[in-house]
Amino acid sequence: MLRFLFDEPERKPEGRLAEAIQLMNQFIAIVHGKIEAGKDVDHKLRTYEVWTQGLLASVNEIEQSCYAARRFKERIKSTSVSQMSEEEKLDYQRYVYFDKNAFIRIFALLDKLSIFLNDLLDMKTERIKPHFSYFTVLRNMRDKKAHPDLTWKLNDIKESLKEPMGRLRKRRNTEIHYMNTEMQDDLAQAHQIYGQAFRLENIEAQADDLQHGLQLVTGTLRLAFDYACRLIQTR
Repeated sequence: MLRFLFDEPERKPEGRLAEAIQLMNQFIAIVHGKIEAGKDVDHKLRTYEVWTQGLLASVNEIEQSCYAARRFKERIKSTSVSQMSEEEKLDYQRYVYFDKNAFIRIFALLDKLSIFLNDLLDMKTERIKPHFSYFTVLRNMRDKKAHPDLTWKLNDIKESLKEPMGRLRKRRNTEIHYMNTEMQDDLAQAHQIYGQAFRLENIEAQADDLQHGLQLVTGTLRLAFDYACRLIQTR
């Protein structure tokens, strides 16, 4: 979708992304077959189909934004905005846009996945917390020792990426609830080195965190929909 910005052909999914997409499409096919067979009396299956289509669109948007952010980051050579040419400033602004778009969408996708898993697995997390997140649902699954074949695999990938996800969550919260992260960085520097050129935030570290966020999303979706495919076939 966004490769055209770099005069490149469209992406061919590989690795965990390809596996996640394949499993999500497989789940949609299974559900659709049951709907066609008249097994969706309460319209629950149709709801799952629509939710999964939304998750498919979301993971594609995240991957594209991560890719665009990385490509624009590669064009940035200066250590502060004041040193940049007008062209480099544009590339920096484009990097900020796609980076921000990606990390916000990562948590939006996880919120959508939490609703899907909570319903599919009948976890009733809303009884604990009315407005729950993916991580609340996963904690509820752990506490109830529910669906252990899925729960502990999801927990393992969450724990393995705990630190970068914590930094991404902090950036997301700052962006949404306080001010954007590049302004916060400028403000912190203004208190320390007033009158000097502001250094750029550590965009290399940010890019690494973003890739880890994409890794968590694709790995989590792959595990969730592998389990969902097997579960829905038994209903």
